[in-house]
Amino acid sequence: MTDPFPPEVVDEIARHMNGDHTDNMVLIVRALGGMPTATAARMSGLDADAMEFKAVVNGIEVPVRVPFSERLTERRQVRAEAVRMYRDACAALGVEPRH
Repeated sequence: MTDPFPPEVVDEIARHMNGDHTDNMVLIVRALGGMPTATAARMSGLDADAMEFKAVVNGIEVPVRVPFSERLTERRQVRAEAVRMYRDACAALGVEPRH
């Protein structure tokens, strides 16, 4: 199977996530990435199986990989998975989703 997410696509998605969804990513790494004390997060990559982040924990940047609910084969699936991750993180943390 060829990689559905070549570097230029990953860069575009990361630019969007890091520009528009920084608060959401903190919740995701806290609840789904096993980093409950993360104070910041940025998307650093993705593949068909997971989204990758760099989270700041105790002042140190650490890698965090959060798996998708299924293997993705198309770019349009990334948005749905990011929304699912955000909503799951909100539910796990007892936070009301903003959207």
